Amino acid sequence: MKRGPGVKEDGVLVSEKATVIGETVFDISGGRRAFVDTEEAAELLEPLRAPSSYTKICFSNRSLAWKLLKPEAEALEVMTIFSCALEGCVLSCSSTRVGSDGGVVLAEALGTCKHLKKLDLCDNMFGVDDGAESPANALKESAPSLEVLDMAGNDITANVASSLVACVSSKQFLAKLNLSENELKDEGAILIGKALEEGHGQLLEVDLSTNSITRSRARALAEAVVQKPGFKLLNINANFISDEGIEELKDMFKNSLDMLGALDENDPEGEDIDEEAEEDADRDELESKLKGLEI
Repeated sequence: MKRGPGVKEDGVLVSEKATVIGETVFDISGGRRAFVDTEEAAELLEPLRAPSSYTKICFSNRSLAWKLLKPEAEALEVMTIFSCALEGCVLSCSSTRVGSDGGVVLAEALGTCKHLKKLDLCDNMFGVDDGAESPANALKESAPSLEVLDMAGNDITANVASSLVACVSSKQFLAKLNLSENELKDEGAILIGKALEEGHGQLLEVDLSTNSITRSRARALAEAVVQKPGFKLLNINANFISDEGIEELKDMFKNSLDMLGALDENDPEGEDIDEEAEEDADRDELESKLKGLEI
């Protein structure tokens, strides 16, 4: 009452405390943008301790103080509070500033999830690859029916690609994969393409825009998805694809151009576009990594 009325979003009054919408959505994304410490986290998440019918849990836009939650102590306690409620749920932790330490903590909770349907981890400032790698590794053995995986905007590099590949390969019900605004580059892109080649019959959308991908790797991604039944959209905009590469992509999707997203932000001058010379230089290295890759 001291703070006055909250802000209405889609007709729902949002406060700085947890909001329950129709007994199915548990949402702490409202209120001011501030760190949530251990004590407040325990208070906010208290409703999740009891059996519930929640189908969506939203932590977006709240800066959970993951670094204050040591993995072996308070962090695991807080994460355990909501991990038991994730069965069959949508979990949104976008823009929560998880950081590298929080990635490890988050992985502990994800490792217990068997029926998670959607996971949103975009814009989490993982900081270093270890922060993103931990959730990816945890998901390899959990959430087999995951349908949506969003890890956009986390500065993920090719060093994490092998973990992402193993994760993506195990998610045969995946319908949407968003890895945009990362640093996967060509090396990561070709590995993700290989992961999507086999199976994934329900795949509808793939977004690897803004990843510094060049012509040949963009083509490999397109080849991995263009023939999948029901596929709707490949977004590889804002990369470094040559003009020749753009024409190749359009030719590949000539029977369904609407499946190829806009390429208006592509920068053909962003990197050296001598693709043949580049392929000759790194082919052996990529083949070596692919041979040793366990999927």
